[in-house]
Amino acid sequence: MVITSPPRAVLGKPALAALGTLALATGALESVVTPTLPLLQRDLGMSPAQGALLSIVLLIVGALVTPFAGTLGDRYGGKRVLIRLMAVVSVGGLVSSLAPNLPLLLLGQVLQGAMVGALPLSFILVRRHLPAERSTVAIGVVSGLFVAGGMVGTLAAGPVAEQLSRHWMFAMPTIVVIAATLLLSLLMPADPPRRAARTRLDWPGLALLSGTLVTLMLLLSTLADIASRPLLLAGLVVLLAAFATGWVAVERRVAAPMIDPRLLARPAVWTSCALTFLACVGTSGAVYLVPQLFAVSGNGYGFGADATLIGLFLLPGAVTAALAGPAAGIAARRFGSRAVVTTGAVLMAASLLGMAAAHSTVWHLVLGKALIGLANGLCVTAMVARTATSVGTGDTGTATSLVLVTRVLGFAVGVQAAGAILTAGTPAGSDVPAEPAFVTGFVLAGAVSALALLVTRTMKKGITQ
Repeated sequence: MVITSPPRAVLGKPALAALGTLALATGALESVVTPTLPLLQRDLGMSPAQGALLSIVLLIVGALVTPFAGTLGDRYGGKRVLIRLMAVVSVGGLVSSLAPNLPLLLLGQVLQGAMVGALPLSFILVRRHLPAERSTVAIGVVSGLFVAGGMVGTLAAGPVAEQLSRHWMFAMPTIVVIAATLLLSLLMPADPPRRAARTRLDWPGLALLSGTLVTLMLLLSTLADIASRPLLLAGLVVLLAAFATGWVAVERRVAAPMIDPRLLARPAVWTSCALTFLACVGTSGAVYLVPQLFAVSGNGYGFGADATLIGLFLLPGAVTAALAGPAAGIAARRFGSRAVVTTGAVLMAASLLGMAAAHSTVWHLVLGKALIGLANGLCVTAMVARTATSVGTGDTGTATSLVLVTRVLGFAVGVQAAGAILTAGTPAGSDVPAEPAFVTGFVLAGAVSALALLVTRTMKKGITQ
């Protein structure tokens, strides 16, 4: 049953500004842990294993929440679900800012993980309240502001934690999240649900998909540690296969599935997921390798830079990644998604291979990372916009959430692969990876990015694709 909605209420500039501010603040809140992890480990007396858990818990929860948030937004209305989701995030941010110990900080991070679901909900609101020619650009702007928020959080977290305290690095973006949420509740037009809310929620499908995503994220995050334990590795693989098989079987039978597998089978959706995965694997290789190369001081390579200097070196890449969002939206509207993604894939592969060949001076890496940030923003934003506009408005949240979950998985795979390459390339008795390990990492990341060109050949030309 489909609910007939009233005429579309136009999304005004104040409401769009509030939505963009929320994206900026959630991006900042998401990114503060990574650059301050050594400080948190020292202050809270965490072991390396506990530090690893803290660094991935938000990622795991985000991958879990995102598809449910998108589906519930399609079913009950984007504004309604977004406001409630941000209430959870706000509580999580406050818990993290006040946490005196690791258990409470972990609880805060679990609650904050709901923030990743804000993006598909934002896309629902943009599509329902803006005409098609403007929604593509608006999606790019919101995506770019989320990336920009990550840049702000990465650069500001360290100085704030050192000059004020670790509590304030969580509190500041949380205050902005609360303010932006209040503005949204006042300024954002209501969007009636497009699906019948009387349909019972698909609890079995939700449980099986949760098991699938949690098992997959745990497998990816611990792969390097359990590779030498084949029985444990095989057990996790079997458990993952069981959850995934059960989920597909259940979703094919229920009347109103949480996420219909047939949606993923649509060419526009599966190609977007595949391209996003490949682009993010390549990007995350650079995200991990470039700071490591800045920090090490090997025999004739590396620069021995401290955390503050590394942040400054990475700033141009963060800026280009933020600008790529709106640029991709405008370019996709004019030239088509295929042209934008092809450009991004070529630029990314060339930049990664270029850094493999030339990384002896700082500007080589700064330029390469900046081009990769631009390329990733072009690819991912074009794919999100393409997916959002290729499905009915009632499926916008569900379809875009699939692309965003694929983005998270691509980054997890890329970081784990890059870390394993550096570990394998570290000589015995040394804690400094050999230079060939960095070269290998850049080459493999570039090769994966180039594979995206094979997928783009399946896409249709033209501005509608």
